[in-house]
Amino acid sequence: MSIATTTRLATWRPLLDGIVLSAVVALAAYLAEPLVKSAAGGRFGIPAVVIALIIGMVLHPLANAPRFQAGMTFCVKKMLRWAIALLGLRVALGDIVALGLTTALLVIVAMAATILSGFLLARWLGRETGMGALGGVATAVCGASAALATATVVPDYRSKAADVAFTVIAMNALSTVAMLAYPLICVWLGFSPSQTGIMLGATIHDVAQVVGAGQAVSVEAANAAIIVKLFRVFLLLPAVLIVGWWLVHDDAKRAGDVAARAKVPVPVFAIMFLVLCLVNSLLATQPALADLYQPIRTMLLSISTWGLLIAIAALGLGTSLGAMARLGWRHLALVTGTSLVILVIVTGSLLALG
Repeated sequence: MSIATTTRLATWRPLLDGIVLSAVVALAAYLAEPLVKSAAGGRFGIPAVVIALIIGMVLHPLANAPRFQAGMTFCVKKMLRWAIALLGLRVALGDIVALGLTTALLVIVAMAATILSGFLLARWLGRETGMGALGGVATAVCGASAALATATVVPDYRSKAADVAFTVIAMNALSTVAMLAYPLICVWLGFSPSQTGIMLGATIHDVAQVVGAGQAVSVEAANAAIIVKLFRVFLLLPAVLIVGWWLVHDDAKRAGDVAARAKVPVPVFAIMFLVLCLVNSLLATQPALADLYQPIRTMLLSISTWGLLIAIAALGLGTSLGAMARLGWRHLALVTGTSLVILVIVTGSLLALG
């Protein structure tokens, strides 16, 4: 065996136990998802990411052993970044351009106000600034994925892991409620299919629930909702960069450390997300490359899905149920508040524009 091979094995060996445990939890969640839905008579289901978090937290006493820590940290820090970067392959710039300037501005304003409301609510409710960032960006952009992306630029604090886990679970729960309730609100307000699609795509947190809500109304509403939602996903890069910049400067300001203010995080994964958006936009318009590109794109998106699931499983394994139980009602008030902010701004704007 060569020295290089031996070195690589020595590097990966301490990570294997934590990675394997996280992958087993992710696989269990993936297999459990259809079983849970079937047990509920097919009426509703629990997403695999939430199941993975719950299983992980139940197994936290086992995973708290030193042998698992390095691998779990790798999943949450490294694997997570790769998985989020690959999500850029979902977005095509041509679809975003088709939105029109008015819709794009509406979405940007609503997202900015929602992120700001996360910080304000965290201050008013006595929560950590990091929790405000997590709740605000997760609501404004794309739910659980955005929460995980934001966690990479939020400075560490004592309850950070519990806050991230709570945000992921809360975003999925609120998205499910929105998927059922928001189409009814659109009907009550007399929105057209196009307006309905914009409202659903601009307010519901997770992509899957946006699709479900849109399809419950009409094909036209579903198509508009998906395009608006993908525009929000596209804005993940600036959202994470701006929030990271703000948090670093805020911490430095409080500490009175002028030098630290220049150390603004530049998440490489978010830049790669944008690059892959551009790659997808270019290759998706080349019919001659479709037969080669589409299978590769499908494979990479599948890798992204599994990477996110394993990272969330690792996050759950590193979070105790006791820490989650101690969070209290203020956390729920924060994410509910940010959800209401984006709902009121988007709906009110659509009514005003007619």
